[in-house]
Amino acid sequence: MELTLHTEFPAHLETEWNALLDETATHVPFLRHEYLQLWWQTRGGGEWQNGELALVTARRDGKLAAAAPLFYTPDHQGQAALLLLGSIEISDYLDLLVRPPDLPVFLDALLPFLQSSRLPPFASLDLYNILDHSPTLAALKTAAERHGWEPRLQKLQHSPYIPLPGDWDQYLAGIDKKQRHEIRRKLRRIQEAPLPVRWYMVSNEATLDAEIEDFLRLMRNDPVKDAFLSPQMEEHMRMTARCAFERGCLNLSFLEIGGEKAAAYLSFDYLNRLWIYNSGINFKKFGEYSPGWVLLAYLLRWANEPDRAVRALRARKPARGVRFYARRRGLQISFRRCRSFCDAGNLDPFLILLRNAPDVEPTISGAQEHQFSVRRKTHPGVRGGVFHFLQQLPTVGVPQ
Repeated sequence: MELTLHTEFPAHLETEWNALLDETATHVPFLRHEYLQLWWQTRGGGEWQNGELALVTARRDGKLAAAAPLFYTPDHQGQAALLLLGSIEISDYLDLLVRPPDLPVFLDALLPFLQSSRLPPFASLDLYNILDHSPTLAALKTAAERHGWEPRLQKLQHSPYIPLPGDWDQYLAGIDKKQRHEIRRKLRRIQEAPLPVRWYMVSNEATLDAEIEDFLRLMRNDPVKDAFLSPQMEEHMRMTARCAFERGCLNLSFLEIGGEKAAAYLSFDYLNRLWIYNSGINFKKFGEYSPGWVLLAYLLRWANEPDRAVRALRARKPARGVRFYARRRGLQISFRRCRSFCDAGNLDPFLILLRNAPDVEPTISGAQEHQFSVRRKTHPGVRGGVFHFLQQLPTVGVPQ
């Protein structure tokens, strides 16, 4: 493989990039070329104030064979690090872009290349939000050991999920009696409300910008999200929503009560899945109607319709709120934390650390984490990094 370091975002690679993504094991919207380009333009909505692009591509016989979308920055502990574009807070799943059979060869070329390239000295290689079923986990462990690194793995928060049958009545019949009663009770209460109620998905481009602003206003009803929505983050979310709409994969849904927006979910309808990205709810005015849960129930019922293509709903992060990803027709739903509508299993995210100093112990916040760190044995005194390998819905700290 012939490796190239890009210090400017390679806009000309969009077609090749997305075609390669189609053949990878982690085909998620957060690895598409247009998503990462927007993320880099805003530095993750202002999460990273400083950074230099360090994107590495590999070609074989002139064709794009792999990519490591990296950037160089001081990490949140102030150490010089290489991270994946999309890290950390607002991209659910990340990974290297490479066909599984090419992964060992690419890693054997990438690790030495990063050390010998014209990059500034870095203390760590931190790969966050990689799914636990990604072949990168095992391949990186093997490559790291081969190149003199000592590996260690850490699991992050659980990401519960539940398969859905593609039929609303069958779904309700398959869940706990108490949960079924709760869904029906909330839906009955909203249907009996003295005010008119409707829910809808945005489809009119002429009203898109106004709908996005309404969504952001709903997010601000939550003090945590209000603090999260810096001007840079707001602009990033606007740009991302517009881009998703242009690509035909935006699902922005609202619940209105008495003609006023009470709840909303911003999602990506991609690869027959609905990736719930964030939500906004007016608890203060409409809390008695449980608008967030009602809108979620409507989305579940919609996704369970037999003529839908949705196969699964998945939540984004276990730590806060709900996020879910959905496919039409035989659905799967993942919740982070909230389990009142389903009995859920777990998908486990992982973090991998690449460390250079054998005497430095990594620290990661979170109650249910395990860690896999890889320390280089040959450069004592230089700290190494963190690879986050999340199983299916990672990232830590973003309000849902």
